[in-house]
Amino acid sequence: MAIIALHLKILSMKKLIKSTLVLFAALSIASCSLTVPVAATSNEVGSKVGRASGACYLGVLCFDADASIMSAAKDGGISKISTVDFKTFNILNLYIKYECIVTGE
Repeated sequence: MAIIALHLKILSMKKLIKSTLVLFAALSIASCSLTVPVAATSNEVGSKVGRASGACYLGVLCFDADASIMSAAKDGGISKISTVDFKTFNILNLYIKYECIVTGE
């Protein structure tokens, strides 16, 4: 009887270990990317596109991250802004990339 109970414990531990490994593997490759329109003006949508981005680590450590509208407009040589989009790419809050996308003339 004790041998059967021990065998069942070993099987349940193996299932727990396998389940934990599968969960960890699924979470480690999970990521989310989201693009949201922020603003639009009455200016015509131009052919120029400017981008500005910055990365953060562990959700709070952001080094030299400038994803501002002004930086994106400067990058694309835009003086009249038409639309502004904001894109976020997140991997388990360990690595987060913010990107501002500006279109205009």
